[in-house]
Amino acid sequence: MQRIITMRKKPYRLAMGLMSGTSADGIDTALVKIAGHGLNTKVDLLGYHSFDYSTQDKSLIQRLFDYEHCNIPYTSFMNFRLGELFAAAVINGAAKFNVPLDDIDFIGSHGQTVFHQPQPSSVDGVLRRSNTLQIGDPAIIAHLTGHVTIGDFRVADVAAGGNGAPLVPYTEYILYGSSHESRALQNIGGIANVTVIPQGCTIDEVYAFDTGPGNMIMDGLMHHFTQGKLSYDIDGCYAAQGQISEPLVNILCSDPYFTEPPPKTTGREQFGGPYLTKILDYATEHNLSKYDVLASVTDFTARTIKQSFERFIFPKTIINTIVISGGGTYNPTLMKMLRHYFEGISILTQEDIGGNSDAKEAIAFAILGNETLFGTPNNMPKVTGAQKGVVMGKICL
Repeated sequence: MQRIITMRKKPYRLAMGLMSGTSADGIDTALVKIAGHGLNTKVDLLGYHSFDYSTQDKSLIQRLFDYEHCNIPYTSFMNFRLGELFAAAVINGAAKFNVPLDDIDFIGSHGQTVFHQPQPSSVDGVLRRSNTLQIGDPAIIAHLTGHVTIGDFRVADVAAGGNGAPLVPYTEYILYGSSHESRALQNIGGIANVTVIPQGCTIDEVYAFDTGPGNMIMDGLMHHFTQGKLSYDIDGCYAAQGQISEPLVNILCSDPYFTEPPPKTTGREQFGGPYLTKILDYATEHNLSKYDVLASVTDFTARTIKQSFERFIFPKTIINTIVISGGGTYNPTLMKMLRHYFEGISILTQEDIGGNSDAKEAIAFAILGNETLFGTPNNMPKVTGAQKGVVMGKICL
């Protein structure tokens, strides 16, 4: 505990934030300088790098999402394997950023989500509460790096009756709150999520939710159409060559998730393998080319974001600026569609406001880890649906 007490007394802390998202492409690694805590937090990004998973490790991770065949021994093995990979990302990141490993104060790791069930259900007649599982154990990271590691953030919020997501709105309010305009921060990773920060609002007035699939469906289809040679639509080229199938997009937009009011969250469990199969079956039946399918699902992502704003944001908040982050910012076809749907509203990227689209979530988990060290509640009950504010994150010394 003395290590934590000493860290808290420092004028600032060097932290390494780690993020491996729904797409499971690699480990985003952000080195940040953090001063203060709570609403007085000040953050400087000192370095960012994404360490791609090897072909073998990515294949091993993808097996975790085949729920019918993934068993407990395999999940346990991958919990340790991912812990080793996250630790390696910290060690290699420190070297890349020219910072001695010993200078890092702590690590904040999101882990890899392998299952997320935000709504209660039952098994064999036994009520099962909401639950979530992130692996890549922080104890392994702490042991291999020699540094305090905070991880497994979502569980505390779920235990308090929340969805365990989204978690980054807390950090976005600290970093992006404005006294002169209302902002919407739209992240487009594997899943797309939005945080709304009304002009001059308090932290309790921030709201956020998952708008639906982001890149996950596009990426899955690219993997299918190219037999694994490509994992995403580079520069949106496939989508740009196709024609949008309005009937297909309308079918996809009819999923009940999109009319369900916030707070809400979703993931691979709802929009994963079976959802892709439905799209591919429709494409075969209606003779759609791979380009038409990519054009349609890219439009689907853009359209569900627009519909989410129309249903749940515009009636409450006049939005001046939408700031896009995540891998979706690198898809010109998707960005063109968004600018079409949001004509008249300023569409910016993190880079346009001096940020980093890729680093944002890794930075967030460094900030959330800093709050854990200070014992500050770092969830947002109105966002996740939790009964109260809780301190998320498990500290491993």
